[in-house]
Amino acid sequence: MKSFTYERATSVRAAAVAAAGNPQARFIAGGTNLLDLMKLQIEAPNHLIDVNGLGLDQVEKTPEGGLRIGALVRNTDLAAHADVRRDYGLLSRSLLAGASGQLRNKATTAGNLLQRTRCPYFYDTNMPCNKRQPGAGCAAIGGVTRQHAVVGTSDACIATHPSDMAVALRALDATVETMRPDGLRRRIPIADFHRLPGDTPHIETALERGELVTAVTLPAPVGGTQIYRKVRDRASYAFALVSVAAIVQRDGTGRVALGGVAHRPWRVEQAESLLPLGARATAAALLGGARPTHDNGFKVALVERTLAGVLAQAKGQS
Repeated sequence: MKSFTYERATSVRAAAVAAAGNPQARFIAGGTNLLDLMKLQIEAPNHLIDVNGLGLDQVEKTPEGGLRIGALVRNTDLAAHADVRRDYGLLSRSLLAGASGQLRNKATTAGNLLQRTRCPYFYDTNMPCNKRQPGAGCAAIGGVTRQHAVVGTSDACIATHPSDMAVALRALDATVETMRPDGLRRRIPIADFHRLPGDTPHIETALERGELVTAVTLPAPVGGTQIYRKVRDRASYAFALVSVAAIVQRDGTGRVALGGVAHRPWRVEQAESLLPLGARATAAALLGGARPTHDNGFKVALVERTLAGVLAQAKGQS
């Protein structure tokens, strides 16, 4: 790990200003992803801005009947929160399907959204990676790609986004609140927060330099049966091969978002009109234009089968 300087931010605005003034600075809270990246010298910030003391660790009801989740709410606390368990069970289940209990005790809402891909070629500094070094090439293309994306890919990157929580938030139509260095606040729909790779896979979100995530807001509960199903290689502490976040109403309509298949949580709203027709039609619409590799073509069928299981479970619970 390379040497760095450190400061504790005294306000949200001060944190944003400090980060904007130094392109090599990084915010740190739980550190569950950043510290690993620093140890491997994939990330080498020269300055860390500790945001843990900014009071962004509350879950509050909004005037519109939803919830405002502070950026520093720990994953364990969020999954156990009474309002989340009652009205947003999808979010609670996605968090519990994530990392180990010890990691959930440290990981934060914002950090979960901002965690970087677990592509093994990204983590291997001996391999070219456009995320790690723009323009270097993508070693994953033509390599071992069982875990990689099948939709929304580009010739520059086929990595997947690792977050379970983000998939649930996409289905729940969350909004990300931020503070910019100039003091202006932004509200970014979760649909616009994560970017597809295109020619710039190293630019992963809509955040500007120095912009700090302060909260995630959920709209009023939509009811229905909420299910998060994650398919992985082992029962715990593994990232999704495929995950399905679904909200299914009694008439068969609903919402569905996928994890493990794309560079960002994957939702195609037009495909949701096909939910009453079943998993096959819906999955085909969700994965239209898919470009699986020689190793991960099974994900296309796995999405359909996982969605079929989710819809059957929802029907049994309705």
